[in-house]
Amino acid sequence: MIEWVSFRSGATPVPEPVATPLVWAGAVGGASVLVALLNHLVGPYRPTLALTVLSLLAALLGLCARFVAAPGTALLCWLLLNGFGIPPAGTLSWASHRDGFWLTCLFGATLVGTVLARLVHAHAAYRRLSTVTDAPRVGP
Repeated sequence: MIEWVSFRSGATPVPEPVATPLVWAGAVGGASVLVALLNHLVGPYRPTLALTVLSLLAALLGLCARFVAAPGTALLCWLLLNGFGIPPAGTLSWASHRDGFWLTCLFGATLVGTVLARLVHAHAAYRRLSTVTDAPRVGP
């Protein structure tokens, strides 16, 4: 006998992503702490190291976010990198090649994290919902 069960009644096949405002709050808070920590420990104005660390943060935030959060996450990380990771501190600037590359890296890292999370969750859901293949086969 087949029993139909609604996914909303208990187990969800794929976890719900975190709300976008919470992801953005994590981006602002995390990027602020990381840039300040890097400026204090390694020394100020090490943009390559800061970009690498913020890209990792963006990828981690992407693991629990929706796709629509990616542009905002990248932009918020870039604002803190640009404002406090390069001289003069507290001043936003735009150098098209450098900042375009930074935004691309941060956006790409966020998308990679989000895509990776979606693939892992989809694969886990498929394994939970797939039929049992241990039944004996009839035929050739």
